[in-house]
Parts: sequence; C-alpha cells; structure tokens
Amino acid sequence: MSDSSPGTMTRRALLVGVGAAGGAGAMYAAMGALGLAPDSQEKAFTPPQRSDFALRGRGAAKVVVLGAGVAGLTCAYELGKAGYDCTVLEASDRIGGRNLTLRGGDALRDLDGQVQTAGFEEGTYFNAGAGRIAPWMVTMDYCRELGVPVEVFVNNNAAAYVYTRGMPAPVRARTARADLYGYVSELLAKAAHAGALDRRLSAEDRERLLEFLRRFGDIGPDLAYRGSERRGYQVLPGLSEGLPLAGPSSLAEVLAAGTGRAVTVDFGFDQAMPMFQPVGGMDAIVTALARAVGEERIMTGTPVTGLRNLADGVEVTHRGGVVRADYCVAALPPHLLARLPHNLGAGVTAALRTPAPVAAGKIGLEYGRRWWELEDRIYGGVTETDLDITHIWYPSHDYHARSGLIVGYYNTEENAELYGSMSPRDRLRRALTQGKKIHGEKYRTGLRSSLSIAWHRHPHVEGGWVRWESHDGGLALLQRPAGRVYFAGDWLTHLVAWQAGAMESARKAVTELHRRVLAGPSS
Repeated sequence: MSDSSPGTMTRRALLVGVGAAGGAGAMYAAMGALGLAPDSQEKAFTPPQRSDFALRGRGAAKVVVLGAGVAGLTCAYELGKAGYDCTVLEASDRIGGRNLTLRGGDALRDLDGQVQTAGFEEGTYFNAGAGRIAPWMVTMDYCRELGVPVEVFVNNNAAAYVYTRGMPAPVRARTARADLYGYVSELLAKAAHAGALDRRLSAEDRERLLEFLRRFGDIGPDLAYRGSERRGYQVLPGLSEGLPLAGPSSLAEVLAAGTGRAVTVDFGFDQAMPMFQPVGGMDAIVTALARAVGEERIMTGTPVTGLRNLADGVEVTHRGGVVRADYCVAALPPHLLARLPHNLGAGVTAALRTPAPVAAGKIGLEYGRRWWELEDRIYGGVTETDLDITHIWYPSHDYHARSGLIVGYYNTEENAELYGSMSPRDRLRRALTQGKKIHGEKYRTGLRSSLSIAWHRHPHVEGGWVRWESHDGGLALLQRPAGRVYFAGDWLTHLVAWQAGAMESARKAVTELHRRVLAGPSS
C-alpha cells in the first residue's frame, strides 16, 4: 500500500502536524527519527584553523621572555610552536599587562600601595585596558587560531548621546549627525548652485553634486536644511506616523555646540564598525595564549632586576635568582626597560627613553538595573562629550540582563592625570557628577559598585601607551636586536595602543631570532 492511500498519514503530513504542535525543534527531531534530517548536521565539529603565520623549521635554543603581556605571550607562543624552550618572567602577580579584565574579588593596587577590590556580582566584568578589536587586525587571527569566541562590539550607536559644554542639553548622536550633515550639505549646495565652485565643477558635475547633497543632508528642493525624521522622534512611529523632533537648531548653534565629535568615530580606519570583543572579557586572549604556552613556563611575581648580554647567551637576574638563556626577548614598556640595569649600550638606553608614557584612565560602574536599555534604548555604543570623562561606554553584551556595567569614563592625558591624582572615592564622585549632566539623576542611583584604574599609576606598566615625539633613529635601533636581546611591543609599530601592534611586533622579533638560530652560531 502506498503512502498516499486513503486512511494512511503521509510522512509529510506527520511532520506538519508535529511542527504545528511542537514547533521547529520538535519537527527537526522527528525528521531525525525518520532519517530525513540533513547529513551535514551529523558532521564532526571542525576546530578553528591555525593562522597563516608559522616559523619554518625547528629551533633548539632557550629563550627568556621579559613580560607576560600580549607581546611577550605571543613571542613565547610562536617560539614554542617552533620547538624553542621558553621561560616568561612577569613582575606582576597576573598575566596580560594592559589586557586587563577585572571581576568580582579581584584586587587592584596602584603605585602608592592603594588597593581597590572589585565588588562586581558574578558574571560582571570590566575591561580596564584593551576593549575592542578591528576586524582587519591580526588579533582576530589569534582569536580564531586559539579558539577564542568573539562578538560584535558596538563602537558607534545612533542612540547614544553627544554632549558638549556649548549645548543646553545632550542630544542623540543621530540628531547631532543629521543636523551637521544637513547644514554642511546646505552650505555646499548653495555655493555650488551660485557658481562659487564653477572653476572646479562642470555643469554636469554640479548637478551630480547637488543630487548627492540632497540625499546626504536631506535638504529640500530649495537647498535649505529644515530637519527631518532622521533627527529622531518625540513620539515614535507605530500605529501612528509618529511625531518628529522639533527643530533643528540654527547653524550657529550647531557649530557652537561642537557636535562634530558625533561623526568622527566612523572616519577613523581603526575605529570603523564592525568591531569585536572576546566573549566574556578581553582577557580570554591572554588566557588562551598562556594555556598554549604552558602555564608552568610563566613565572609571575618575578620582577627583573638586570639584563646582560654574554658571549654565548644572556643573563637575566630577578628577585628570585638568575635565568640564563641563549636569547632574550624584552617585551616590557620602554620607559621601564630604560631603568633596568643592562650592558646593551648607551644608545639603547637613550632610544628607550625617547617614547613618553601617556596617561589613561577608566572607571567601571556596575548598576543593579540596565537603565540605559530600559529607559534610553541604548544597546552598546559610546556617548561622546568634551567633559573630562570624555566617553561613556555601554556594554555590547548580555542585553536584557538584570544588571550590567558601563565604562563611566575613558580619558587620556590631562583628563586622565586629573582623575589619577584623586582617590578612587573622589574619582567616582566626580565621574557621577559629570555623567549626571548627560543621563540625569538615575546616573547616581542604583549603582552597585565601581572600580577605577589610572594606567600611569599602575605598577609594572606606568602608562596607557607611549608617544614617540621624535624617532630620530631610536625606533629603527630598537627594531633590531642589541646583541642577543630582541625587543617587542606595540610601541615598536605604527599600531601603538593596540594589541595587534604587540602581536605584529612579536612576530617580527621571533622571525628574526629564528632566522638567526637556523643560520648557525656564527650569525
């Protein structure tokens, strides 16, 4: 009897009935039981593939790496894959350097011995250092190779705010952007229409430009900007067409407010969306690197006290003793290396002293409810301001969770020095006062805990990153080995302050070291 005979339920009808009653999951399970599920679902999981970087050949030398930050761990990881015996010395009691993620119970000590202890609830984390990754950066390759899952970091959100001291009140980034684009388009369109650009534009070019500006700035047929729904709504559209915001402000008010900071983020090549972050905290990268290196090879709490080139190797002294190796990779900040007793020469010391450390600071504010989502409809992104807090970051993960953490300030240079000179209590007080100007009283209420870091006052780092005022040959000198000592770090690249810079520098150092080892003792 065929499946289509009267009184017989076909497999298709059975599946439709199961799906109607139990949903897609139930229907898929029934398909599996009937042997109808796609074969692809039964294939074994394929782990992430290794990146395209690998040292060719096997090395047999012993290498000591100074610093268990991203650069040092990358060096040890890549050398280890090529057969080298690596030991990593780290002054701090934890790995990662400026890749620092803090969770509940973690202690943070500054140069004065002042200690903060994170009171965050379970599951909350604060990326106190590195916070985002551009997709073109080599950091993404290491996340793939090491099996570190990533998620989107919302770097630009139209629903976030822009606030400057020239504004009567904060506005949404979309509003600031619409007004700025609109008025710039109006000015340029009217100039072109009046013939002011005739030396540069043909009649055909002028019409094409005007058509673009009408769309870009949402200007009218008379080339005037009067605002539109791009600015946002007082009453959101739904059953009704909604009520657009009143306005816009005048051109003079827009220019006086300095709202250009609302649009500049997208213009930076390294800041353009999409951006990414590791799931669960940035330290997932250094944790994966350390696991691959072998945690038994990493000695934390081991400050280095001296470094010497020997005729046939290197000698590194530390508080616990002496390590001798064939080569050394020094992956410490240059201003700290410059203080280290060594015999690498006066030229190396002078070059290490050239880049100046830059002050940087962050504060993590944990709230019992995610009011930025519930009330402001902000899901990730960054509020820009010319207040001394500079930025407010909203979390790009765990949407609709009960609680969450925002970065209440991320500032640099003079602003970071100002906050760094304060006690943690005073930093918090000032950050809340400034943030209240943007978000109102709710910014003060519901706060569960906080923790702040001043990177220029952080032991064994003493700076968010460095700035080369003048290379004067110093950069080129340090990109080469000093005897058997090689240098690595983001400060040796044009990606200063990015983990990708540390990784690129590490690859260069280990490649040159490996080439030297394979060439033989006389090289």
